[in-house]
Amino acid sequence: MRKPEPVQVIKTRRDAALRGLVESVPYIQYLGVQFDRRGDELTAVLPYREDLIGNPLLPAIHGGVTAAFLEITSIIGLTWSTLWADMEDGKLEGETLPAMPKTIDFTVDYLRTGLPRDAYARARVNRSGRRYASVHVEAWQDNRDRLFAQATGHFLMPSRDDG
Repeated sequence: MRKPEPVQVIKTRRDAALRGLVESVPYIQYLGVQFDRRGDELTAVLPYREDLIGNPLLPAIHGGVTAAFLEITSIIGLTWSTLWADMEDGKLEGETLPAMPKTIDFTVDYLRTGLPRDAYARARVNRSGRRYASVHVEAWQDNRDRLFAQATGHFLMPSRDDG
């Protein structure tokens, strides 16, 4: 039986894997999306910036920014869930992270105006197989029960050799 690793080693490994995923996509840095990690659960955070407003008369977050935020949350959440077992077993140390899933289709439901404030999102993987995955993502601002957008996406999973 293997001796349990110190908690700080595990946290450092998880943080490094998440940082590697986020830093591998320049658009995530452009939008300023961050991820709050609690165990295996990720919450995406889109900090408010004035240049994210699409309609200054309302004002409202641009629909394209909202869609991108949801898609980023879906892809990072899906990749995170597929890496979890290898990461926990220490199999990712010193290796480059595998390729990310590719979007097949992505349908966004705009439920209400995205207000000029921080936004949050969480993805739920409905199905993840060797070749295909389905993810649902929900976004809110001040109240978790009052979503301003949600989306469903289907993704082509990378082959095991694409790492």
